[in-house]
Amino acid sequence: MDTSRPSRPGQSGEDLACAHLQASGLSILARNYRCRRGEIDVVARDGSTVVFVEVKERSSTSHGTAIEAVTATKRRRILLAARFFAAREGLSESPARFDVIAIDWGPDGPRLRHEKDAFGDG
Repeated sequence: MDTSRPSRPGQSGEDLACAHLQASGLSILARNYRCRRGEIDVVARDGSTVVFVEVKERSSTSHGTAIEAVTATKRRRILLAARFFAAREGLSESPARFDVIAIDWGPDGPRLRHEKDAFGDG
């Protein structure tokens, strides 16, 4: 696997995140879902649970780590977009979880951190 910094910001990180999720037994339902309320990087299914995943990358820690970049404002936008997605796809009654996959790029390649249920009760 090529672990060099991606030439298209976000794309390589999302590819790594999807590969990680699939290796963990989740199936990918959608990528880069956008609506007027926000965006969701990856939507996956973990058994009966719909998992909304925010993927954050950092190539340096000068502005904090990738996990620290998921602010309260960003969480609100993801929650709103998730409601739209669930309603559109008939998944409003399905259990939901909000995960963050943080990728910090270093000299040895990416370091991936998967925070399950990162938003608490959402």
